[in-house]
Amino acid sequence: MLQSSNKNIRDITAFLYERLSRDDDLEGESYSIANQRKLLTKTANEMGYTKVVHFCDDGVSGVTMNRPQFNEMIKQLELGKASAVFVKDLSRLGRNYIAVGKLTEEFFPDNDIRLVAISDNIDTAEGENEMAPIRNLFNEWYSRDISKKRRISNKIRGSSGEPLGFAPYGYMKDPENPKRWIIDDAAANIVRQIYDFAKNGMGTEQIAVYLTEHKVLTPMAYAVSKGFKKPTNRTNPDPYHWNSSTITKILNQQEYCGDVINFKTYSKSYKNKKRIPNLPENMMVFEGVHEPIIEREVFEAMQRKRNNTRKRKTMDGERNMFSGILVCADCGSNMQYHFNQKNPDIKYFNCYGYNRGKRKICNSTHYIRVDFLEQVVLGEIKRLIKFASQDEDRFISTLIEYSKKSIENEQKARQNELKSLIARHKDLDFLYEKVYEDNAMGKISDERFVKLSAKYEEDQRNISKQIDELKSAFEEAQAKFANADMFRQALKKYTRIKKLTPNILNELIDRIEVHQAEKTEHGKEQKLVIYYNCIGSIYLPEDSAPPTPDIHLQTRKGVTTSYGGLATI
Repeated sequence: MLQSSNKNIRDITAFLYERLSRDDDLEGESYSIANQRKLLTKTANEMGYTKVVHFCDDGVSGVTMNRPQFNEMIKQLELGKASAVFVKDLSRLGRNYIAVGKLTEEFFPDNDIRLVAISDNIDTAEGENEMAPIRNLFNEWYSRDISKKRRISNKIRGSSGEPLGFAPYGYMKDPENPKRWIIDDAAANIVRQIYDFAKNGMGTEQIAVYLTEHKVLTPMAYAVSKGFKKPTNRTNPDPYHWNSSTITKILNQQEYCGDVINFKTYSKSYKNKKRIPNLPENMMVFEGVHEPIIEREVFEAMQRKRNNTRKRKTMDGERNMFSGILVCADCGSNMQYHFNQKNPDIKYFNCYGYNRGKRKICNSTHYIRVDFLEQVVLGEIKRLIKFASQDEDRFISTLIEYSKKSIENEQKARQNELKSLIARHKDLDFLYEKVYEDNAMGKISDERFVKLSAKYEEDQRNISKQIDELKSAFEEAQAKFANADMFRQALKKYTRIKKLTPNILNELIDRIEVHQAEKTEHGKEQKLVIYYNCIGSIYLPEDSAPPTPDIHLQTRKGVTTSYGGLATI
C-alpha cells in the first residue's frame, strides 16, 4: 500500500529546472528566471502535474555540469522522487553535447523520466525527437562562439588599458564612467591602515586579528553592504572575520599604486572555467591610470620587505622588526629570530643556513643580539642624519657618487652576463638548425631529433627568461639612481630620531649583512654592512663625517661585544 502511494506521488510530481548565466543574458528578458518559472509551472500544471518542485541555478554557465541545484535534482531523480523534468529548452540542461546527450539518451529513459523542453517542442512521452542531438550540438557551438567573441572583446579592451576585473577593495567603479575606478574613501582608509600596520612590523595574522576585534567589515561583506557586484558567490558567515590571506592579497596588490593589470589569469578552454595564473610576460600593466591609494615607493618597499621576510615569532606571537632585513654575509641566508629559553628577554638572530643540522650550508652562527643591533643601527642613522645636516652639498655628492658606483658595478656584471646569454641563444639556434638538417638527411633518427630539439627549445626558453630578468634589473638599477634624492628626503623626516621603529627601519634600510663576530685585543667585534634603500651601502668621508658610534654590550657572562669602526656603512 505504501509503495503504491509513493508511486502515485511520483506520477504527479514534476521537477522544473531553471538556469540563467551571463551568456544567456544576451537572449533577452524571455530567459529571465522569473519568466522561466512562470512558463514551466503553467505547462506542467496543464499536463496534469499537480506537485511541482523548482530547482534553480542563477548565474551558472551551462558549459559545466557541476551546478549545485542541477546536481541536487539529479540526486532526487535517482531516488525516484519525480516522473518528469521540465525545462524551457535543452540548453537549460546544459551546453555540453556529450553530457546532455547522456542525460537525454541514457539517464532519463533508464529511469523512466519524461523530459519536456518547451521551446524546442520536445516531449519524450510522444516518442523520440530526432532533432534533440542536433540541438545539443548547436547549444555547445553557441557557447564556443560566445566564448570566442568574449575573448576577442576582452583582448581589445584589456590591451587599451580598460580594467577587466572587479575594482579591488578600496576602489569602486566611477558612476559616470564604469571603465575607470575611483577611490572609495571608507575602504581606502582601511587599506592605508593595513599598510601602516605592516610598515610598523605587524604580521598579517596580527593585522587580521586587529581588524576582526574592531569589527571592520571584510572586503566581501563591505561590497555586499554597499551593493557592489560580487566577484564570487561565496559567503562568509561572519562579516567581520578577516583572514591572513586577505591581508596578504591587499599588501601585494599593485593596483593600489594607481595601476591597471590585465590578463592576470586565463582559462584553457571555454569548457574549463578554472582560472590559471598567467606568466608576468603575458600580463599587461598600465601605470597611473587611476588615483593611487598607496604611494608607489611605499608599495615597492613593502614588496622588498615581504619578499625577504622569513616568519619568526616568539612564544607570544611577537615578530621582530629586523625580520627579513638581516642576511648572513657568508652564505646569504636570512637570519632567524630567536629568544633565550631561560631568559625570554634576550632576543637574538642567527644564520638560518647554520641551523639546518646535517644540511647546514654555513660554518658559523653569525649570532647577534637584538638590543646590540638596535643601538648600532640607530647610531648609524643618527650619524648619517648629522652628516646630511652639517654639509648637505657634500652629503648629496656622496650619495650620487656611491649610487653611480654601485650601479656601474652591477650593470657591468649584468652586461657581461647578458652578452653570454645572447651568444648562447644564437648557438642554440645554430644547433637546432644542424640537428634538423641531420634528421632530414637521415644522419640521426626521428626519436633522437625529437629529444635534442625539445632540449634546445627548453634551454632557449630558460635563457629568454633570464634575459628578460636581466633587462628588468637594468631598469630597476636606473630607477634606484633616480631615487637617490628620495632617500635624502626620507632621511630629513627623522632629524629628531630618538628611538628606532619598524617604520623608520623599513623606509630607510633595504638589508643588513651580518658577519661572524671576531676576537680582537678589545674583545669581540662584529662587522655589519648596512644597505640603504635607493642608494645601497655608503662609506662617509672621514674628514667631515661624524665619528662612528662606539658601542659595547655585555652579551653573556665574561663576553663583551663591541662595535666601533669595524663596520662598513
